[in-house]
Amino acid sequence: MQLKLSEHYNYKKLLRFTLPTILGLVVTSIYGVVDGFFLSNFAGKLSFAAVNFIMPYTLILTSIGYMMGSGSSALIAKTIGQKRPDQARKLLTGLFVVSLILGIGTSLAGRALLNPVLDLMGCTPALRQDAYTYALILLAFLPCSMIQMYFQTIFVTAARPLHNFVITLCAGVLNIFLDWLMVGTLDWGAAGAACATGLGQSMAALLSLVFFVKPMAGKGENALYFCRFTITAREVGSAMVNGMSELFTNAATSIISILYNFQLLRFAGENGVAAYGTLMYVSMIFMAVSIGYSIGVSPLVSYQYGAASHQELSSLLKKSLVILLIGAVSMFGLAELLAEPLASLFAGYDPELMDLTIQAFRCCSPVFLFSGFAIFGSSFFTALNNGPVSAAISLIRTLVFQIGFILIFPLFWGLNGVWFSMVAAEAMAVVITAFLVYRFRHQYGYFKTGWNFIQKFAF
Repeated sequence: MQLKLSEHYNYKKLLRFTLPTILGLVVTSIYGVVDGFFLSNFAGKLSFAAVNFIMPYTLILTSIGYMMGSGSSALIAKTIGQKRPDQARKLLTGLFVVSLILGIGTSLAGRALLNPVLDLMGCTPALRQDAYTYALILLAFLPCSMIQMYFQTIFVTAARPLHNFVITLCAGVLNIFLDWLMVGTLDWGAAGAACATGLGQSMAALLSLVFFVKPMAGKGENALYFCRFTITAREVGSAMVNGMSELFTNAATSIISILYNFQLLRFAGENGVAAYGTLMYVSMIFMAVSIGYSIGVSPLVSYQYGAASHQELSSLLKKSLVILLIGAVSMFGLAELLAEPLASLFAGYDPELMDLTIQAFRCCSPVFLFSGFAIFGSSFFTALNNGPVSAAISLIRTLVFQIGFILIFPLFWGLNGVWFSMVAAEAMAVVITAFLVYRFRHQYGYFKTGWNFIQKFAF
């Protein structure tokens, strides 16, 4: 039975509704992990380091797709909650067209700036050729990647998260097969890994488009599908403002990755970049759980906000905090338990690199105790159509704490300071997020009865 945005959600229903989105994000994150696995084991650690070195640049550009998807989803879900389904369909179509145009323009600009960016990042001669090739191919597929990101959240707003998971899984399987063929068998190296990822993204984009054509879109008053549309600059601006925290988060995270790579080249050379790459691949999967849950629950929050149902909004927030707490402790335990096997998976052929990677895991695993709450907090305010507060959480978390700590901590603790800076930044971000959630409780009507939800658990 398909769940609706308007239902009351207990823990079982909430997990059932968000699980396909969580799994879909995990599969999406595996795209990069599979590239890294085949590159590290078949093309060598320099190709592996080169791809990790340039990947932040490509992620900065694809973050525009996250912005449009998250911002549009919040606006569309709010409009459905206001009982205006025809307007919601026009927004779906118009904002998709805007996203596609942005994707094409960003792809062209990204390719034009690629060489200057490599120079600015201080790319070494040993990494440059593979880094350039990988980025150039991925940028050609960028419009498809942005289409995939746009629909990732729209599927949840349409109350069809399972469809998104199936599409993402199919694209992931294709990506794995092509990595095996192009990198592991044909020995195409970084070019093969980029082609595999890009073709997987293209498949996901094409299938997503098909599912929002009217005959495929399902039935019901609130069904979302493409239609004739008019779109105003105000509506586009509203979607962009709603989603700008996702833009800032992904762009800033990528900029910070560049800074981490710079510091690691200084303290540990190419091995440091490769160890950080392994850490980031695993973090992408773990973070995908928090991001997937946040994306999955956001349309429910937006709907209840649009419907002015303060009781349901409060219930969703309380349950989400409990789920995030359980998930945080579980992911921390897994990171500690799996540090050595995961390091061996990517670096088992090089004892020095493996030891460095295990050290990084041990230092950074407490990150997972904190990161999910800041991710959810930013997404929660995006769902409430409050882009500025959502962006404030993202900017403080990334540009203030992460950049500040990565510049300061290594002065005192050297290489370990690079790893410790991640944990300290996420811990401080949780403090800021908790303050802002508390600060706006009256404006949005959640927690009206105070903070005694620990006793009630909102069942």
